[in-house]
Amino acid sequence: MKRTIRLNLYLAALAAVFPPMVTSSALQAQVPSPKAHPSAVSTVSYKTVTVDGLDIFYREAGPKNAPTVLLLHGFPTSSHMFRDLIPALAEKYHVIAPDYPGFGNSSMPKVNEFEYSFDNLANTIEKFTKQVGLTKYSLYLMDYGAPIGFRIAAKHPERIDSLIIQNGNAYEEGIDNIFWEPIKEYWKDRGAINKGLDNAFWKNVKAAYKNPNLPNEDALRFVVSLGATKWQYTNGVRNVESISPDTWGHVQPLLDREGNSEIQLQLFYSYGSNPPLYPQWQEYFRKHQPPTLIVWGKNDAIFPAAGAEPYKRDLKNLEYHLFDTGHFALEEDGQEIAKKIEGFLGRTLKARISVPSKR
Repeated sequence: MKRTIRLNLYLAALAAVFPPMVTSSALQAQVPSPKAHPSAVSTVSYKTVTVDGLDIFYREAGPKNAPTVLLLHGFPTSSHMFRDLIPALAEKYHVIAPDYPGFGNSSMPKVNEFEYSFDNLANTIEKFTKQVGLTKYSLYLMDYGAPIGFRIAAKHPERIDSLIIQNGNAYEEGIDNIFWEPIKEYWKDRGAINKGLDNAFWKNVKAAYKNPNLPNEDALRFVVSLGATKWQYTNGVRNVESISPDTWGHVQPLLDREGNSEIQLQLFYSYGSNPPLYPQWQEYFRKHQPPTLIVWGKNDAIFPAAGAEPYKRDLKNLEYHLFDTGHFALEEDGQEIAKKIEGFLGRTLKARISVPSKR
């Protein structure tokens, strides 16, 4: 009975945050201009390098002779998700955050012009690190950043100082909830996902869009809609009013670009290549024991806290923190997470931290 009540409350809340579709032009008219972090203007540089003919945009801050922290973003955002964390870390660390192809301000080739797979995104980001001169770094991995970063870490363990993991999976636990059922069907057969769309979560999604018969891929396209984007930022948070609309105001116009939904659908399909690699990543954890910090939004409906727990099995040097918030934990608990990161890196890299008087 209690489980049924919780499910009903969850579905009611979900329906409330999936409004009818709003165009990106209307969204831009409604959302105020982003406010810069007080120190962001003076400390953050916005740069672009060319990797295999693509422009890869990135944010950079901090002294270049300090230990580097490479921030890898999730879906559906970009390096924008680190806009406040970067200056918070930049006093002691060299911080770099790139946008993947198809995201943020990086190039967005069409699906027939670029292989949108996690193997290829990892390959692009690895080449990016060489292009900007990174040889050793700590990795902040979130959502899509986890399978990209773990590929690089397992391939080049000698480059990794430490791991900071925020709502990013390397275990089957945590991707066994009802959100993932239709996506797993999609991995099996891109034209036959209706079976997975029969659960309560997805029925509620379709009802919210007043279309109970959404076919195949169209049913997954809701993930790139305004309602879904806003839901990812607000679901599971303590105080919705603390979440700035500048977040989905930045993300949604980029998702609404012509051809971008096809890119995202391709990556939903490619996500199926990640679970078969979990044993390799777990072996990397056991063999190399990278110092690891978990800072996880425990109320995330996509990557719940069940996905954080298994890291304890394989990592001996692990600091573990669950935050009472949702998918984008930095939006509600960014200051506290920054403190945890500073403390963790200070203990892990204390011999290498240097703060020059001038940059």
